[in-house]
Amino acid sequence: MNTPKSNPFIGIFLLILSMMFFQGGAGFATFLMKETGPYGATALRQVFSLVSMIFIARMWKIDFSKINLKKFLAYGISLGLMNLTFYIAIERIPLGVAVAIEFSGPLFVSLISSRKPLDFVWVLLACVGLYFLMPISQFGAHLDKFGVLCAVLAAIGWAGYIIAGHRLGKDYDGLTAVALGIFVSSLFTVPIGIVNAGAVLFEPKILLFGLALGLLTNAIPYSIEMMALKQLSRQSFSLLMSLEPAFAALAGAIILSQNLGLIQIVAIALIIFATIGSTLSHKDKPVVEELQS
Repeated sequence: MNTPKSNPFIGIFLLILSMMFFQGGAGFATFLMKETGPYGATALRQVFSLVSMIFIARMWKIDFSKINLKKFLAYGISLGLMNLTFYIAIERIPLGVAVAIEFSGPLFVSLISSRKPLDFVWVLLACVGLYFLMPISQFGAHLDKFGVLCAVLAAIGWAGYIIAGHRLGKDYDGLTAVALGIFVSSLFTVPIGIVNAGAVLFEPKILLFGLALGLLTNAIPYSIEMMALKQLSRQSFSLLMSLEPAFAALAGAIILSQNLGLIQIVAIALIIFATIGSTLSHKDKPVVEELQS
């Protein structure tokens, strides 16, 4: 039986489409947060992401008697921290800036385990980019400090998610791990959202928006990514994913009218170049692996 040949052009198109959905969904979330706040929006996203993963991962087939939930605590907590703090961040600072800062998490995870001299160049590029985005510089002084802090916490959560996910990957397939990770993270993000947002979360209009958010930021882009992976090598996939902050900045400009200054654009570009350079330096170890959960 002949296997169909991969088509990198189709893979590139699919991955770009996935990023457009994901960052468009993040932009859409800012409108939802006007009604629910970031905590409520996170809760809705987690609930509907979990519902979608029940079908994508076919969770009814998981033998829960063999699942050690303790092993998923670090993974689920990291995932919940990443999602919650990211939504708080994009409520306060431009979407492109938040994503660029958040992207430093997986970048430094990739670089910290390497001793190649060239990797110090990528670290330097990333640090310079981050410096220009931080309130500690005159260029980032106008940014909301708590928003930037939350973006940093999202980066830490993303890094922890990767490390914990790598450990779980030895015993569980990716879909099962992600589905159970969302379940664990929902155990604390959903109650926090309900306490903060209250009864508004149960209004039909808000639930419909929450469903749309879950589809835009989880079910649709994740499914498209799975199709793209069949057409692209892991390295090509990672290289293209390095452009995520650029798509975030574009989504912020189009959807939210968030115009970035020249220095901020250069700072985001430095982080993108650092991520691309790191990916090229680690052909057997992609920077980004199933991270938009």
